[in-house]
Amino acid sequence: MPHLRLLTATLCVAIGALAAPAVTAQGNMFAPAVHVNDRVITQFEVDQRARFYEVLRAPGDPAELAMEALINERLQLDAASRAGVTADEAAIEAGIAEFAGRANLEPDRFLAELGKAGIAPETVTDFITAGVLWRGVVRDKFGPRAQVSEAEIDRAIEIAARSGEGASGVRVLLSEIFLPTNSPEAAAAAQARAAEIARIDTPEAFAAAARRYSAAPSRDRGGRQDWLALGKLPPAIRSQILGSAPGSVIGPVEVPNAIAFFQLRAIEETGTPSEEVAAIEFARFFIPGGRTREALAEAARIEARVDTCDDLYGIAKGLPPERLMRDTQPTDQIAGDIALELARLDAGEVSTNLTTGDGQALVFLMMCGRTMALAEELDREEIRKRLVNQRLGSYASGYLSELRADAFIVYP
Repeated sequence: MPHLRLLTATLCVAIGALAAPAVTAQGNMFAPAVHVNDRVITQFEVDQRARFYEVLRAPGDPAELAMEALINERLQLDAASRAGVTADEAAIEAGIAEFAGRANLEPDRFLAELGKAGIAPETVTDFITAGVLWRGVVRDKFGPRAQVSEAEIDRAIEIAARSGEGASGVRVLLSEIFLPTNSPEAAAAAQARAAEIARIDTPEAFAAAARRYSAAPSRDRGGRQDWLALGKLPPAIRSQILGSAPGSVIGPVEVPNAIAFFQLRAIEETGTPSEEVAAIEFARFFIPGGRTREALAEAARIEARVDTCDDLYGIAKGLPPERLMRDTQPTDQIAGDIALELARLDAGEVSTNLTTGDGQALVFLMMCGRTMALAEELDREEIRKRLVNQRLGSYASGYLSELRADAFIVYP
């Protein structure tokens, strides 16, 4: 139930403000609004769920949210049926009680207040039941794969212990130069130029070298980048920046297929401490052709069709599985060139600046999300639970996207 926490935050106020007769559909309110495989979603269900979201003040268009949620829930019900997963009455009642408790209401009072706003109890029960069943499906299907080792817990604690090293609340202005090393000739040229770039001591000279030698798209801007939160950068680069003064050149830094240099143009404290990034979830979709006009055009078409990493499963449907890779890795284990691109992205944003090592495919790189470092005071079992839940959430998201890509969804 992805909206659960958000939906209940203002429930008590919202119910009083929006209590009104139920929304009614034009004509036959039980007419099909959409067919999902062999299941039907009626207009009445859409109107009821939309009203439910409206009362809860969920962000976005209530009707669109309702339709998306109901389609997903039909797919989840199908998955539960195939897996033989059921939801007993106690689990459903517990789910309603938990939901009502977030609004500081008893279950009966909660349903009564929603009833005043024209929302049938069955609307809430269906919402809770779908969530209970889906959690059962995910637990049964992915539970064994989501377990974490003692070593992974140790690593999470180590990351948390390092979260106060000084990166929080700091942002930097960098310029960059990437010297390609994807062939013996390019590697030799890069090594020769590296010594020259390492001696640069002015922003003007660094910008000129970027325009002349860099393979990065930023070359036309003299290698200049916008402000970046220091905590988003790879740890190896971050530690060097913290010990440098503005104007310093950092490098050479070895990254796949390139040697990188950075010049620190400015560094400042934002006054707002930020959490350290412990791990990053990202997706790579490989487009044949390398950095060609055709591949870049295909990347632009894909970018126009996707909003989240989950949408890439639909793009990759029917293609060899190696065309799409989705990973969650600690920041210090992500390849340098990928880590630097991810540092510039927020969730749902895309980079097409990279190619594979052989140059034969363009990398459509998408940021899925960041996991912040865990607090030091958490005990091992709490850390284990959080890591397992994060892993299950990732598996669940991918599985639902697969179900959606394979579904027959027909609007009358």
